[in-house]
Amino acid sequence: MSERRWVRILLWTAVGVGIGVVVGAILVREQTSRHRRDLFHSRPLRRHAALNYVRAHPGVENVFLLRDYLAWEKRPSLRRRAAAILARMERELALEGGSSASGRG
Repeated sequence: MSERRWVRILLWTAVGVGIGVVVGAILVREQTSRHRRDLFHSRPLRRHAALNYVRAHPGVENVFLLRDYLAWEKRPSLRRRAAAILARMERELALEGGSSASGRG
């Protein structure tokens, strides 16, 4: 094959990979948004699934989200689950913050 053909193949491959990355990022953002909305869904099973999603993605923003959720949720089983997730997430973030602060010394 000629050098020019290889350049074209590489160019189109790079374009394809770039498009794939953009589409993937959009899908991940949409999934995250959907799961956060489902935390306040009318169906308890959706709320339970959303709690599992939030549990797997610890962060300061999700701590605030869980605090709002605890103030809103009426079902005791879901409140207990959310409280346990929140406590674990706060411990993890405190440890993470403490280890980075102590490393600056």
